[in-house]
Amino acid sequence: MTATTATRAHARLRPLGADSARWASGFWGDIHDRTRDVTIPQIWSSLSDPAISAGLTNFRIAAGLESGEHAGPPFMDGDFYKWLEAAIARLETDPDPELAARIEQIAELIASVQRDDGYLHTPTIISSRNHEDAIALADRFDFETYNLGHLITAGVRHYEVTGSTTLLDAARKAAGFLEDLATNKPLELARSAICPSHYMAVIDLYRATGDEQYLRLSEAFIRVRDDFEGGDDNQDRLPVREQTVVAGHAVRANYLYAGLADLIAENGDQELEAVLERLWHDVVDTKLYITGGAGALYDGASPDGSPWQDQISRVHQAYGRSYQLPHTTAHNESCANIGLILWSERMLSLTGDAKYADVIEQVAFNSLLSSISLAGSEYFYTNPLRQVRDLPFPLRRPGDTALHPTPPPPPSDERLREPYLSCFCCPPNIARTLARFHERAASVGEEGLYVHLYGGSALDVTNEDGGRLALREDSDYPWSERIAFTVTDAAGRGIPLHLRIPGWSSGATLTVNGQPVAVSEPGTYTRIDRAWQQGDLIELTLPMPVRVLRAHRLAEEATNQVAVRRGPVVYCVESADLPDGVVLEQVALRRGARFTPAETEVAGHRVMALGTEAVVLPGTAEAALYDDVADADLTTAPVRLVPYFAWGNRGAGEMSVWLPLVW
Repeated sequence: MTATTATRAHARLRPLGADSARWASGFWGDIHDRTRDVTIPQIWSSLSDPAISAGLTNFRIAAGLESGEHAGPPFMDGDFYKWLEAAIARLETDPDPELAARIEQIAELIASVQRDDGYLHTPTIISSRNHEDAIALADRFDFETYNLGHLITAGVRHYEVTGSTTLLDAARKAAGFLEDLATNKPLELARSAICPSHYMAVIDLYRATGDEQYLRLSEAFIRVRDDFEGGDDNQDRLPVREQTVVAGHAVRANYLYAGLADLIAENGDQELEAVLERLWHDVVDTKLYITGGAGALYDGASPDGSPWQDQISRVHQAYGRSYQLPHTTAHNESCANIGLILWSERMLSLTGDAKYADVIEQVAFNSLLSSISLAGSEYFYTNPLRQVRDLPFPLRRPGDTALHPTPPPPPSDERLREPYLSCFCCPPNIARTLARFHERAASVGEEGLYVHLYGGSALDVTNEDGGRLALREDSDYPWSERIAFTVTDAAGRGIPLHLRIPGWSSGATLTVNGQPVAVSEPGTYTRIDRAWQQGDLIELTLPMPVRVLRAHRLAEEATNQVAVRRGPVVYCVESADLPDGVVLEQVALRRGARFTPAETEVAGHRVMALGTEAVVLPGTAEAALYDDVADADLTTAPVRLVPYFAWGNRGAGEMSVWLPLVW
């Protein structure tokens, strides 16, 4: 077993690197291949083409290789580093000498731009090169620390995968700059700590180098933050230990709490761990969409409804009130959903509690995969639960199809995946998450091997006592109930195996070589401890009846509506699957409706659809705000539901996860 780190002294579980865990087949194996063959090259083609993106050009200008001005948002450096992290992950799973050489050249370019003090922010460096006034950390929304954080993370991964210190040296220098700020300019650091990727990054650097100055720096970040009187926009209104609910910008919140969980794994701060568990439950129990989407509101006022009106401020892409979960205007930025995976996987490592793996799976199969097209080359910035025609107001778009903005399409076409977004933070984040998704398949701890996610893994671990267990998963999960693991190698005294029984499941059964094994409760891990032999067959069956789910009574927009889920996959209705003459708002489900799973294709890609007989409600007057209920008999029509992650792949159209319920 080779874990990604040798530290995490206070974590119960340690993740596995690509030498111990792969998505070798099945559902996630296909996603891995698509990420390698389509997504990572496609994003590079955008970032390296000056007609589309200034991602690469900004570094070339900053290095003096070209002349010009900085273009794009101030966080574009970070977007470039995230793509680099994805490409490095591809090197780890699928070695490619040509790609390795390109990455080393890029690393050298980045290092050549960095100032001697470790600062690297191409907008400022380009302005200085052009003899313009440029002051570091002048505007907190220039995202300098966010960019430096992603630089450090990419530098650590480059070193771990290739052994090259080119980018690791740049990462050390960047951390040195942050350390100088924490020591000598704490106010500037606290004010500029927007979207704190650097919290996770310096722990990555500590784990890679064993240098405790980076662990101390992580602790300094909290002290600096707690001494700063900020607001909900960056979760610095209150000291972190005093926070009881999650408020404000969802991406920044999830990144902050993920970074704090990383720190806890190293210093064992139980008080802070309890804070994070409370905050995590606030999100999952009251503010999380059924799809795993996080950050419901385009703009939220927080604390909303507070008697202290002078404290209310506007917050973009915000966690709102508990149960405030609109459908059509749901924001759910792709980066926020990824941030929840980052936070949850760190809590899983700390505790070994399967509830965190349940949420990782919920996000992964739904809002994560909805953010990228089935082809792997177009992206969503927001992930709504409903799209309707002729919306009378435009929803903000983060991007366009070229470096120079073009007029937006009609509002009804607002949410279409696009190959490039002028706000390009999400696509490379999606790419790095999927490129490293093998790290979420399983973990190891003192009690053995824990399998978190299913969908085609190959696992091979060796413990400190010389015990070895290698497994090959054969399954059609999430479409099929049966998950089979074959022991491909075993040695020593054996390694206990823990299989996650998903929280959504009921009636799971388990056998080893045909002999029944007792299964623990849903939302736990079932332990199998035996002397493994090559050829042993472990079969886990997770029944997948179609479930029709309601929402909490305080989730107003889902009142008298239901959503459909089979296994971990949430379903939706698209207008492309409606009979002629039936529009989205007419489709309802009858209580007790039967659903028939059927293999089908969406845009040429295999999925499992659900067929049912839907109720067709009377049409409504388009012009009237209010009107009489039509005196007409209800009719029925056959309707097909498709996985939510597959929506929007057949051109513009309407979609809804939640549907009215007819009793």
